[in-house]
Amino acid sequence: MAKKFLGNSVVQYLIGRAIGGYMLFVGITTRWTRVNRAAVEPFWRPEGGKLIGCIWHGRFSLVHKMWSFERGVPKAKMLISQSREGGIVAHTSRTVGAEVIRGSAAKGEKRKGGVEAMRAMARHIEGGGVICMTPDGPRGPRMRVKRGPIQLAKLAGAPLLAVTWSTSNRLVFDKSWDHFIFPLPFGRGALVWGDPIQPPPMDASDAEIEAVRLKLETEMNRIAAEADRIAGVEPILPAATPAVSPSDAEPLAT
Repeated sequence: MAKKFLGNSVVQYLIGRAIGGYMLFVGITTRWTRVNRAAVEPFWRPEGGKLIGCIWHGRFSLVHKMWSFERGVPKAKMLISQSREGGIVAHTSRTVGAEVIRGSAAKGEKRKGGVEAMRAMARHIEGGGVICMTPDGPRGPRMRVKRGPIQLAKLAGAPLLAVTWSTSNRLVFDKSWDHFIFPLPFGRGALVWGDPIQPPPMDASDAEIEAVRLKLETEMNRIAAEADRIAGVEPILPAATPAVSPSDAEPLAT
């Protein structure tokens, strides 16, 4: 019954809009400290260039605070899975100003639009747009970068930019795989941008791709810890290192 209820398009719209409105409210009522915003500002210009923004799955709820939605700024799109929950997240994203691309990697023999999503993202970037991804989503392991974003960066020739936030008022769902952070209003917070990481060349070897993947993962975890420190909260730690390198066959979407 619950699955059927959440699968209803009207219900998804209403829930997504409500969540999006709440996240806008939290963003407005939080006192923010901004760190390294100069790293992203050049990409806000009409001629800013290609970019792939990366944020951990547990922190995607306030990702709109990391981008500008003023007139003339390149359009940002969020990669969202085709699941029922993804339908709600898609409406949430649109409410805060970001458009969406739906799709994730196949699960067994079931196609989930991953290849089509990759192509759509590459076209959007080529057209001057910006993509935001959760490199550890949608199933983890937590705070470990999969190869999907690196492959997209190579395909599109776009740099990768780690972004994150933290707030002093929050609930952490530590029993969820991503330790999802639910922000609360009227606190202090931190918005932190990393420095752009150049994509691997088109003829990159596996070792070169892995080096970029590890560099992005290290930077994302560094700024997440910095944001938590500024907000005055306990840092959220990554899951144990996987026995093998995360594969580009893993799901890409939120």
